[in-house]
Amino acid sequence: MNASWVGLAAALVVGALPALAFPAPSWWWLAWIGIVPLLLVVRAAPTARTAALRAWCGMAGYILATQYWLLPSAGPLLLVLAIGLGALWLPWGVAAFLLLRGPPHTVGRTFAAMAVLPSAWVVAEAVRSWPSLGGPWAILGASQWNQPVTLASASLGGVWLTSFLIVAANTAVARVIVNRNLPVRLVAAAVALACAALGPACFWLGPAPPTGSTVRVALVQPGDIEDSVARQAAGEALTEDLRGRRLDLVVWGESSVGVDLTGDRDAVARLAGLSSRVGADLVVNVDARDRTGGISKSSVLIGPGGIRGTYRKTRLVPFGEYVPLRPLFGWATRHTKAAAEDRRRGSGIIVLYTEDLALGPLISFETTFSDLPRELVARGAQLLVYQSSTSTYQGSWAQPQLASMVAVHAAEVGHPAVHTGLSGVSSAFDARGRQLGWYAATESGVLVVDVPLGSHTTTFGRSGNWVLAMALSIFACGIAVAAVRYRVARHTTRRAG
Repeated sequence: MNASWVGLAAALVVGALPALAFPAPSWWWLAWIGIVPLLLVVRAAPTARTAALRAWCGMAGYILATQYWLLPSAGPLLLVLAIGLGALWLPWGVAAFLLLRGPPHTVGRTFAAMAVLPSAWVVAEAVRSWPSLGGPWAILGASQWNQPVTLASASLGGVWLTSFLIVAANTAVARVIVNRNLPVRLVAAAVALACAALGPACFWLGPAPPTGSTVRVALVQPGDIEDSVARQAAGEALTEDLRGRRLDLVVWGESSVGVDLTGDRDAVARLAGLSSRVGADLVVNVDARDRTGGISKSSVLIGPGGIRGTYRKTRLVPFGEYVPLRPLFGWATRHTKAAAEDRRRGSGIIVLYTEDLALGPLISFETTFSDLPRELVARGAQLLVYQSSTSTYQGSWAQPQLASMVAVHAAEVGHPAVHTGLSGVSSAFDARGRQLGWYAATESGVLVVDVPLGSHTTTFGRSGNWVLAMALSIFACGIAVAAVRYRVARHTTRRAG
């Protein structure tokens, strides 16, 4: 086999390694060293062009490994997705080759590598996070979801800062491995330790959420039930059994109600009666045609007196809930499970109010985005409420991956969050991302958690994604410096000739 193909194959394999840092394995520590093998493979390329191709293959492998569960529904589109998104790391591959390979091995060059490479990575993650490209699934920083101490850096700069620190640490470790210059190795080791220590510093030295009241929330997980009528009946039966538990809120999963509540008074009356008997408001989720014939997904808050408020999902899943540029890509519906009909979008996010609590509802795909909970908190939401249904991917890594993102957003905005998966996984986290409850997809029933409402305003909540602006600036400066050096070297070569 040609050596170039061996390098590409090696990149494909080692690029997939960081996937093990995400659920279900959740080897969070692997993220801090898991990119090193790919960096070494890219660095060993004979040319910058080959290095870029190796980075491309490596990140395609990463996409395939973290989203393998899309294969049954997406079919060949998964490969197209992996190839397309992997191409975003081509500049990162070139930068890794130029900064890690040749001399001079100086402290300045080391700092440049540990600034430019994380910046190029974050820029690529930000581009792939556009909703039309599939959203921010398996962002590297999200691998720290089950470690509140290392995740705490997200309160400072969002999940983007956590990604930046992880890539910087990996770059430093790679620099230690390939460099024999002792001062350079010491500097690189110190930077790696500093990157790993920033999260713990934010956790232990930052402001803790003030002590506040506690609400008791029930997350209803009936399991994988295909028929909508049976599904709703199961949710009602599980909720009925909660009488006497002194609850403040009951949350059902996505698509838990299969009738249009705005046009079905009997269904609303039945749910309102259920709310009255349980002594808590219900947050259900409607996936049904309305009176105009359109389909949408909506979070509906129901109290003893009926509907208190409704939120319609605004960010839809590409191909799952709508087909982008349907005239061009409509063929996908004939070969995959892509949406045969586009669902309707809501006009924007809203806060729903019980008598005592302000809720920030988000649905399924929206669980992956950092800007939405930030905006909800700015509007006064006390508790983030997520609803999802991943029964299409039952038993796969998709379910714990989605549930784990709730911890990331809780830490980012300093507010507690709960997540109900119709068939799993359901989860709950406090304002620092500490786990309060976890209900696996193998279970069916109700998870009852006492959620402290103590919250705090985070730097990310105030300032937004400043890390992306920083990364863009560093990356642009790196490109400018590389271009100048290339022109100088070319001019010098011509004069020498």
